[in-house]
Amino acid sequence: MRKLLNSLYITQADVNLGRDGSNIVVYQSEQKKAQFPIQYFENIICFNYTGMSPAAMALCLENKVNVAFLNPQGKVMGRILGRVTGNVLLRQEQFRIADNKEKSLDYAKLFMHGKLYNSIKVLSRGIRDYPKADFSEKLIKAKEKIIESKENIAKVKNLAELLGVEGDASRAYFQIINNLITQQKTYFNFSGRIKYPATDPTNALLSLSYGMVRVLVENALITIGLDPYVGFFHQPRPGRTSLALDVMEEFRAYIADRFVLNLINRKQINIKDMFRKESGAYLLTEKGLKKYLDIWNKRMQDEITHPYLEEKISIGLIPYTQAMLLARTIRGDLDLYPPFMMN
Repeated sequence: MRKLLNSLYITQADVNLGRDGSNIVVYQSEQKKAQFPIQYFENIICFNYTGMSPAAMALCLENKVNVAFLNPQGKVMGRILGRVTGNVLLRQEQFRIADNKEKSLDYAKLFMHGKLYNSIKVLSRGIRDYPKADFSEKLIKAKEKIIESKENIAKVKNLAELLGVEGDASRAYFQIINNLITQQKTYFNFSGRIKYPATDPTNALLSLSYGMVRVLVENALITIGLDPYVGFFHQPRPGRTSLALDVMEEFRAYIADRFVLNLINRKQINIKDMFRKESGAYLLTEKGLKKYLDIWNKRMQDEITHPYLEEKISIGLIPYTQAMLLARTIRGDLDLYPPFMMN
């Protein structure tokens, strides 16, 4: 199994990147602040970004280092890509499946099975951790509702019906998430999912975390040789990485939701780390974003035993592993794609 390398995060507006030989150089206000060997990194992720020299871009391309540009809310604005790698026959088969409604539905059901399974596990952990809480009965009912939805996946006959099942499960899940926030309730209440702009601190953290997961998934699919824009569940739309959205459904609860709940309940992020814009959107302060990214990077380095491969891997490699398994299934090496299901 490949090793997870580090990520370089650029968060300050007056920072730009240059090149010195095989090193990435960090400049701030035209003064050299640091330099790192390019081999040290797997990803460079830029927020509030002002510039990267053509030479630095070339260095990243030469060494297959992914460069992504995110806005402060975590939305992917763009990326630097080198030559497309991977077997073209793999992508051709991906396109054939995407054009086949029955085959697309088979894959979409598996992605959704993984999503709902992991959502159930998050609620199960809440039931275990708070057995005597006044909301424990609500957690149990929400879990039962999502179990019912997961069982209904096998019955759906088309993508529209599957979307309805997913919608029912998501409503049940997000209606109960506020109960799992047990600390800092004054500021981190959650009344429902609000995307862009995220007008409360909890949704702001969720949107950023989903954006971070999406970057990992897009990078993984491109590395494996799949086209992140051609999906099986999410339908084609100009500029939308539909396959990345398909695959990341499995990781929302395990990687993003649990991460945000821990940030809040462990008081690793507090309201002083955030600010509200005139539009009503909440964002992390520069200091808060650095704190968030440091905790995120450490979390990505944590190791688990992959439930299908039964090998120890870092959490940050889960998207890569699933992309690899998806490619093997599309090629016909596996009979059925095994979605990621947390232990």
